[in-house]
Amino acid sequence: MAKNLLIVESPAKAKTINKYLGKDFTVLASYGHVRDLIPKEGAVDPDNGFAMRYDLIDKNEKHVDAIAKAARSADHIYLATDPDREGEAISWHIAEILRERKLVGDKPMERVVFTEITPRAITEAMTQPRAIAADLVDAQQARRALDYLVGFNLSPVLWRKVQRGLSAGRVQSPALRMIVEREEEIEAFISREYWSIGAECAHPRQPFAAKLIKLDGQKFEQFTITDGDTAQAARARILQAAGGALQVTDVVSKERKRRPSAPFTTSTLQQEASRKLGFTTRKTMQVAQKLYEGVAIGEEGTVGLISYMRTDSVHLSVDALAEIRDVIARDYGTASVPDKPVVYNTKSKNAQEAHEAVRPTSALRTPAQVARYLSEDERKLYELIWKRAVASQMIPATLNTVSVDLAAGSEHVFRASGTTVVVPGFLSVYEEGKDTKGADDDDEGRKLPAMQTGDRVPLEGILAEQHFTQPPPRFTEAALVKALEEFGIGRPSTYASIIQTLLFRKYVEMEGRSFKPTDVGRAVSHFLSSHFTRYVDYDFTAKLEDELDAVSRGEEEWIPLMQKFWGPFKELVEQKNESVDRSEATGARELGIDPASGKPVSVRLGRFGPYAAIGSTAEDAEEKPKFASLRPGQSMHTITLEQALELFLMPRALGEDADGTPVSVGIGRFGPFAKRGSTYASLKKEDDPYTIDLARALFLIEEKEEIARNRIIKEFADSGIQVLNGRFGPYLSDGKLNGKIPKDREPASVTEAEAVQWLQETGKPVRKGFGAKKATKKVAARKVAKEPAEKTAVVKKAAKKAAKKATRKAAKKAVKKAATKATANKAAADDAPPF
Repeated sequence: MAKNLLIVESPAKAKTINKYLGKDFTVLASYGHVRDLIPKEGAVDPDNGFAMRYDLIDKNEKHVDAIAKAARSADHIYLATDPDREGEAISWHIAEILRERKLVGDKPMERVVFTEITPRAITEAMTQPRAIAADLVDAQQARRALDYLVGFNLSPVLWRKVQRGLSAGRVQSPALRMIVEREEEIEAFISREYWSIGAECAHPRQPFAAKLIKLDGQKFEQFTITDGDTAQAARARILQAAGGALQVTDVVSKERKRRPSAPFTTSTLQQEASRKLGFTTRKTMQVAQKLYEGVAIGEEGTVGLISYMRTDSVHLSVDALAEIRDVIARDYGTASVPDKPVVYNTKSKNAQEAHEAVRPTSALRTPAQVARYLSEDERKLYELIWKRAVASQMIPATLNTVSVDLAAGSEHVFRASGTTVVVPGFLSVYEEGKDTKGADDDDEGRKLPAMQTGDRVPLEGILAEQHFTQPPPRFTEAALVKALEEFGIGRPSTYASIIQTLLFRKYVEMEGRSFKPTDVGRAVSHFLSSHFTRYVDYDFTAKLEDELDAVSRGEEEWIPLMQKFWGPFKELVEQKNESVDRSEATGARELGIDPASGKPVSVRLGRFGPYAAIGSTAEDAEEKPKFASLRPGQSMHTITLEQALELFLMPRALGEDADGTPVSVGIGRFGPFAKRGSTYASLKKEDDPYTIDLARALFLIEEKEEIARNRIIKEFADSGIQVLNGRFGPYLSDGKLNGKIPKDREPASVTEAEAVQWLQETGKPVRKGFGAKKATKKVAARKVAKEPAEKTAVVKKAAKKAAKKATRKAAKKAVKKAATKATANKAAADDAPPF
């Protein structure tokens, strides 16, 4: 056994590093986090100094056992998890586990940190070991405790007041608020009409367009003209004054410098990968992780291609700068290299300058050289990172902008502008993308013909164009990450998980590449904004992040920070549990009166989503109300009375078939359907239940019946077994078990004896509909949680079962595992998990 044990987070990283360190080292992976808070109330105890109860993560238990086994015989233990706050906490957890198991003793156990996986970086890191940074661990523990306390205390309030199964998070909730507020801005936006006037100039060397900047001696602005008649009258005046030509009254030429953007931080990498490559934040981080952990590069072997991808820093090391400058001189000429390296200031005050920006580990590995070793996504992202890092150290681009004023008579003036690149500088390698087009972007790259004051330019025509102001755009992933960073909400390692959680919880959905809040998301955001205002406030969330950063720097203690947060928060939760009305919390709206019945029409949020109701929903109402689900794309926040009343046209009678059987269409829990007798056929995506006709409905029903007729290949009356056509091919079933048919056997030729034998050998219980297993488990979990006697029986049964298969030791482990699962399931049933 090797004398030294080095522990990293991922197996890919372990494999790469193992090649560098040689036979004296065993390199093992923890596979991420090894412990987490126990998944039930009381895992964080505010009354006992916020003591935290941890347990091993089930899926990583075997990896921890492997680490423990190696640690027992190792002489020296190195903790080399990721170089950030979370990585520091993982190292601490591993160290605690090894100490609890009495595997450390007098052995040295040290922390090593590297921000790139290259032989040089690993060798250097091994010469500079240190102790685990307690301040970083405290900051991570405080963050985890805060997230836990918010989740376990705020989520149950949402369950009771809004909808079961919801959850709230300390950082995700302000992000959701941003998306919801932007949607409400869009809905409240009132578009305004305005007109622009332009001139089409027929210059002999090159035609060009110019925009009106002065009309009737006054400055022409966006809303100077707001209707067509005024626009056409102005156009006529200008034409008459011009007399077929415009006169050049001023020519201004101005040179300016454009400087390159800083090398990538996590957030700017996510933004650019979204804009330029169409990657989600999650995909960007997954691909970057692979590039960081190591790729096999021909004879060079496995090597990390980029530095650590979770960073706030724009700093580049001296070695990296020297190499980048050499590459620029070699590939773009010495004139493209500035006199001295370009230095960028890191905006985040918590960024550690020892950490670097996201950069190639060696600029000498050009995208073209490594392309054949990478997948398409890896190639694209590596090229983006390489170009950004190289461009950041090149000279600025020199641009020349020419503006020409052209008069139509003495009262009207047009302006044409063009910008050309004089010295490309960094633009020959890379240009940063933009979320929205700026006013000057139309002039980029446009070259005007040479003109002088006094020149007359032939006028081809005057165009008057109608426009309407546009609402602010919805957030894309790039724009949301940028906004979160600007507000100081979240940190580089959390942006992807924030977005993923909002999507997973169905608080938002993607419409194209933009976020649209769902009705559930809006209800949650409104509830939190109204009743827990402070905790979704951008400034409060950012200040709390700053305080956590201060803990990581050793400037604040984490327990006083927790106490300051917990007292007011707990008090508010208790107060809102009693005082908030559910209807108000879900955002229920009264739309008006149903003309047919005279009853009120409302929209509400129910267990299965938003719905409309005609009549009173009060429990003591004399007559039960009528209900109808909203259609896809409809929102309870924007639906009108007329649209709501249309929902009650279901079910629609479409007519009768040739035998006189009624055919109808309706909308059920699983979507719209056509019905004839006992046959239900789901409508296709392109079918609208409000407009579908009888012929189309009959086609869908008969198609469904044909599938059902062809489903049975053969059946055996005595055994009750059928040979059926299924989604994945022919199979056997007796209604309780489903079994396989050998691939080389013709299903129609199966005998009853064979069917009985094969069903016994391969049969598995029939799954009653999608999600049945999951539902059964949840019901069982609730029973276990509520009835201690049954819980004990489950535990004993697990032990008995394990004892038959393995040793008494294995049975003991099964008892513990079953108890842990039962406890976890109780927590899942009784409490909403943290966001």
